[in-house]
Amino acid sequence: MADTRTARRATNAGPGRLLIAVYILFAIAATSRAALQIATKFDEAPVAYLLSAVAALIYIVAAVGLARAGHTGRRVALACCSVELVGVVGVGVLSLVDPELFPDETVWSGFGSGYGYIPLVLPVLGLLWLWRTRTAADA
Repeated sequence: MADTRTARRATNAGPGRLLIAVYILFAIAATSRAALQIATKFDEAPVAYLLSAVAALIYIVAAVGLARAGHTGRRVALACCSVELVGVVGVGVLSLVDPELFPDETVWSGFGSGYGYIPLVLPVLGLLWLWRTRTAADA
């Protein structure tokens, strides 16, 4: 019984696997985009391109945290999802209020509109999954 309960609470089991896969997909997409932009046209919009690189790093670390599952992995994933949510909302607001701040799009511009708003939904799903799989020791 304890093994079943532990398995149900693991962040890397069940729907958590899909969440990890989406984080990995976004890590690849954001890393590729940022690397290309930084390598070819960094001087055009350095802040935007560096923000995309930061988003990529957060996606990578969040995926690792969710995949590791244990106490440390959960804390890492919680921190990443929280920073990601604040980042996508903050950059989303700033990109709408003052578009000149970001002469080119970032992963988080317009609340992730260039990626179908998944960057806005992903940290919310991550936080909900972490909450759903929490144990008494995590509280």
